Amino acid sequence: MTNRREFITKVSMLAASGLILPNVITNDFNSGEGLVMPSIKLGTNTISRILCGSNPLLGYSYMGPHTDRQMKDYYTTERVVELLLNCEKAGITAHQSSSRFDYMNMLRERGSKMKIITLQSDRKDIESAIENASPIGLAHHGGVTDRLFAEGKSEIVRDYVKAVKDKGILAGVSAHNPDVIKEIADKGWEVDFFMTCFYYLTRKLDKPESLPTLPVGAYHFMKDDPQKMTQVIRQVKQPCLAFKILGAGRHTSSQKEVITAFKYAFENIKPTDGIIVGMFPWFFDEVSANAQYSIEYGKNN
Repeated sequence: MTNRREFITKVSMLAASGLILPNVITNDFNSGEGLVMPSIKLGTNTISRILCGSNPLLGYSYMGPHTDRQMKDYYTTERVVELLLNCEKAGITAHQSSSRFDYMNMLRERGSKMKIITLQSDRKDIESAIENASPIGLAHHGGVTDRLFAEGKSEIVRDYVKAVKDKGILAGVSAHNPDVIKEIADKGWEVDFFMTCFYYLTRKLDKPESLPTLPVGAYHFMKDDPQKMTQVIRQVKQPCLAFKILGAGRHTSSQKEVITAFKYAFENIKPTDGIIVGMFPWFFDEVSANAQYSIEYGKNN
């Protein structure tokens, strides 16, 4: 099929009908006119505009303990390496890692040039993260960031940023609360990039039991949250890496819904920003699909 727009439309129709098969998405998209993965700059580094996230690799599904366990069982060291090598083949050149480092050596031994950004929450872990992952940047963990700001302890986060910069690598801050991102930007912290969650999952609700819907686990995904965070993303000068654009699986009932989420994300962030997407290709080639949607809708306009 030569017309990619027609191809994606038909893929969406198949997925919506429940007829899509794992081999429907093709890996052959880095050749041909207009099929180049868009990129952004983080410091002096050029990376793909989509990064592979780490939550599925850690068994964090945000969908309950059964899915958590399934992800943990699936993602052996070998399968993580296979995932990231497939990402590189698809044009995805960056990975946001976290507390798991067992696959890093094997990944490099297999010839990977994947650029790594790592999440940490304590200054004492900075050196070990650099030693184990050789990242281009470290970001302060979002959940911890939100908590420290709520407790009036933002200086702990700032000290972390300074300690990372002292190591000569990029320093970032992750947060779920858009007000935290705005406050850091307004105060002029020397932050190289932000990681910005589309959903304010750490908010404290006075009466969560009064909400008209049941949460999945302990998390409430409010439908208006992406609008609030993207407004802040567009205001700050630093590159932002938007995550949970699919609502931790809540926008994946069909590929049409996934495409809508990708389009919304790219249309509402800056051309210098990227997205982080967790992938779990257990029954469907999510890597190729996500790469193609990023090529189609992530052009840096």
